[in-house]
Amino acid sequence: MSYYFSKILPSPFEEVVQHTIETLKLEGFGIITQIDVKETLRVKLNQEFRPYRILGACIPGLAYEALKLEDKIGTMLPCNVIVQDAGSGNTEVAAIDPVASMQAVANPQLLEKAKLVREKLKRVIDAL
Repeated sequence: MSYYFSKILPSPFEEVVQHTIETLKLEGFGIITQIDVKETLRVKLNQEFRPYRILGACIPGLAYEALKLEDKIGTMLPCNVIVQDAGSGNTEVAAIDPVASMQAVANPQLLEKAKLVREKLKRVIDAL
């Protein structure tokens, strides 16, 4: 089982970042964190890296339900979606498969919530 699903788009990086954020919002996700990996590595390590953004996506209601089921589940939240330069004018978007990550937690109710989130994330990737 793969731990993510992805899609490569023939579009510029920043355009794909914005489109991804907008598409996530249509599925009820909010972006609670954004990490510019390229900039962070440049500042912290003086290293160059390709454009790479980590979007911390969350559906507040489902996150709340998950936290009520497992108080340590916050260690696995939010759902990360990455956007990275794939070269030759292409950009890749990849999202965590929450079902794969939640298998570490033996809670069938939590697995059902993860399945809902997976379907939403798959719809986002498919819609890009």
